[in-house]
Amino acid sequence: MTGRFFRFFLLFVSVLVCVSMEAQTGAAYGAYSPYSVFGVGDLNKEGTAFNRSMGGVGIANRTRRFINYTNPAAISAIDSSSFMADFGVVENNVVFDQSLDGNRLRSGSNTFNIYNFIMAFPVYRTSGLTSAMMVGISPFSDVGYDFSNNVTSPDIIGVTNNIRHTHYGEGSVYQLFAGASATLWKRLAVGAEFIYYFGTLDKASGTDFTDASIRDISAGSEMIVRAVTGKFGLQYDQPVGNNMFLTLGTTYRLRTNMGGQTSAYEYAELSSVRDTISYSVWNNRKGLGIGDELGVGISLRSGERWSVEFDYLRSDWRSSGMDNSSLTGFVTEGFTSSVSQSFRAGFEIVPNRSDIRYYLKRCAYRAGVYYDQSYYMFNGNHVNAVGITLGVTLPVFKWYNGITIGVDLGQRGSMRNNMVRERYATFNIGFNIHDLWFHKPRYE
Repeated sequence: MTGRFFRFFLLFVSVLVCVSMEAQTGAAYGAYSPYSVFGVGDLNKEGTAFNRSMGGVGIANRTRRFINYTNPAAISAIDSSSFMADFGVVENNVVFDQSLDGNRLRSGSNTFNIYNFIMAFPVYRTSGLTSAMMVGISPFSDVGYDFSNNVTSPDIIGVTNNIRHTHYGEGSVYQLFAGASATLWKRLAVGAEFIYYFGTLDKASGTDFTDASIRDISAGSEMIVRAVTGKFGLQYDQPVGNNMFLTLGTTYRLRTNMGGQTSAYEYAELSSVRDTISYSVWNNRKGLGIGDELGVGISLRSGERWSVEFDYLRSDWRSSGMDNSSLTGFVTEGFTSSVSQSFRAGFEIVPNRSDIRYYLKRCAYRAGVYYDQSYYMFNGNHVNAVGITLGVTLPVFKWYNGITIGVDLGQRGSMRNNMVRERYATFNIGFNIHDLWFHKPRYE
């Protein structure tokens, strides 16, 4: 049955990937937010639906039932005969609020996207060492916005009449990664991960005049992102009582410079005639980069019945060059690169994994909270996010197969200082697939 489920899973993934690629060619947004106008856009939280439903924790989590790629050292926790895969989709619903010149403006958006596909499998095992590997792909950041404003009297320039300003952007940066982990003496786990970033970010703006005799102005940039970095992780698992364990974890992702190139352009248009005002192309390695990230975590678990964890992450983007328009080709007025911080806590409980009468007692229930500080500031203010998460994993067939359903309810930004407040409800579904390797049936 597991094999059939696994084949169905691969077919399901293939169909959804094709649908997603087709949607992306139709200018579909991976995410939508006016704050994604800055830098490489909105950064995605790492982790599968398992992590996301616990507030995003995972640095100190050691589980054999799910792929926990937030810390490469955690991969060696999977069983020595297990092959695992995880695939997730996310649907985000946001309501935007802004108070501008005494008027309250409100709008909303909905987006749907695939957020990860990962596989993990054992490599080598002895009495004192176990090792495993993982490969996968997930989004790193998303750009998506489309807004405009009309400038009316008294801001009329001569006889140009009204002016309309438009801003549009889309694109994503993905991370393709491969990692390995080894557990030594059943206590200390070490891991390393290779990460390759790739993607394209398009941002454009326009100035349109209602007077048809005046040329409209359009400008924009296309940034092709290419970068390579590494991530390292440690976990130490210490028994502290009867079937209870205290785990300490840490991760560090290296800062990296971006390759690729940036193209900036500016045109003047009248009817169907376009004149090029300026056009330039340059290599991204003139100072653009992705910030490093340090994470620490601590967790306490009682076997596979319950666990609680707290994580802290810090990422320094001050030397990324993202707020330098001469490097990015993007308008960055009011934005400043900064240091991001994140505080996360999560809890999981399973009433009875081996209950044969009541299905709901075999389900895993989770909850979490988080507070995120953005990697940039807008007019001297961080764009912070706070939220709660809830989730459940529904066992499917046998072994560790399951479907995880989670929701993230939160708020980002505020309505002060002409900022935009975002209130969102994000739903994610993860498919966890498990199969056994190296088992030969024996008949007598």
